[in-house]
Amino acid sequence: MSALLERAEAAGVMIVTAESCTGGLIAGRITDIVGASAIFDRGFVTYSNAAKVQMLGVRPQTLERCGAVSEEIAAEMAEGALARSEAQIAVSVTGIAGPGGSESKPEGRVCFGIARSIGTQTETVDFGALGRDRVRAETVDHAIGLLIAAIPA
Repeated sequence: MSALLERAEAAGVMIVTAESCTGGLIAGRITDIVGASAIFDRGFVTYSNAAKVQMLGVRPQTLERCGAVSEEIAAEMAEGALARSEAQIAVSVTGIAGPGGSESKPEGRVCFGIARSIGTQTETVDFGALGRDRVRAETVDHAIGLLIAAIPA
């Protein structure tokens, strides 16, 4: 975690989070770092679809067409968080921590978004049916890694 703080401070960037399946755990992990106020602007916990629409500007049409667990929604969440903050980098997560899921969207599938002024990148990771706590922990670790990689050197 100190790598995130050091890299963001050196680059002069602030971070914002937009979380669904992690319920604020990414923001919590970042703010566990002493000095995080230098790099962390705010976090959005948008667990429900209504919260995604109201707080982040996710389009209802995208939710209807793609579902909440999709790269399209991850992109809109990250872009919405970036636009509604003072940050330069946004990370978003939306997924199925479990239990449950479906054949098309299995337990352990998480979609990630990284938004910056230069554009938005998304990816999907299938962690597998590891159990709710482990999927969420793996999601937090992966999101932190994506943030570190997105910060300009």
